[in-house]
Amino acid sequence: MRLTGKTAIVTGAASGIGRATVHLFASEGAKVLAVDLSAERLAEAHGGKDAIAVLAQDVGADDAGEAMVAAAFAHGGGLDIVMNNAGVAPTALAETMSNAEWDHTLNINLRAQFLLCRAAIPRLKQSKAGRIINIASVMAEETDYGLAAYCASKAGVAGLTRTLALELGKFGVTANYILPGAIQTGMTRQSFANEDIAKVWARKSPLRRLGEPTDIARAALFLASEDSAFVTGHGLVVDGGLTLRT
Repeated sequence: MRLTGKTAIVTGAASGIGRATVHLFASEGAKVLAVDLSAERLAEAHGGKDAIAVLAQDVGADDAGEAMVAAAFAHGGGLDIVMNNAGVAPTALAETMSNAEWDHTLNINLRAQFLLCRAAIPRLKQSKAGRIINIASVMAEETDYGLAAYCASKAGVAGLTRTLALELGKFGVTANYILPGAIQTGMTRQSFANEDIAKVWARKSPLRRLGEPTDIARAALFLASEDSAFVTGHGLVVDGGLTLRT
């Protein structure tokens, strides 16, 4: 029960990494606010669990940060952990990418993380162990065709998080980011449903498998708990060794 007495916000919580993290945090004693766009999907994922409250919210809206922090405080009486997990991954070559595609990707993947962190900082300062955990990607440091906006947004997450770590350290608040590799989530489901594609990516890992949402949730639990009390400004790669040969 490493999170007993803690209150957490997890975005992108209706499926994949977010859903797994909400369940793991709650099982470790936290009260969790699960945030996603769809109230119906949130209810399916987390309904009937006293430790979990749900909020249907567009994380990219201007007032989203304040709305999430208020809902978390109402649920748990405080705020100790923020996990920015919501994200999108459109693909388009830079030459043909529209302004709307670029703006939407940066809004959800980067600006929304900033909005929640900014709104949460006053509450996290009041916590005895405030934690910010932002989900980036191995593509924050690598690249591939069609990922100009995605890679830019995830590199931005890394820069944002390191700066938050510097600014908030004197208040006892840590800020870290996770760089997942090839993980079987809602975002990647369509690609990995193709058995040949799934096998190719599994072979890229020295562990010879794709990652599961629980793999990332366990890393998030480490960063949320006292086990990581002296870790801040760090990018934790959780990719099964995918990037060892790139």
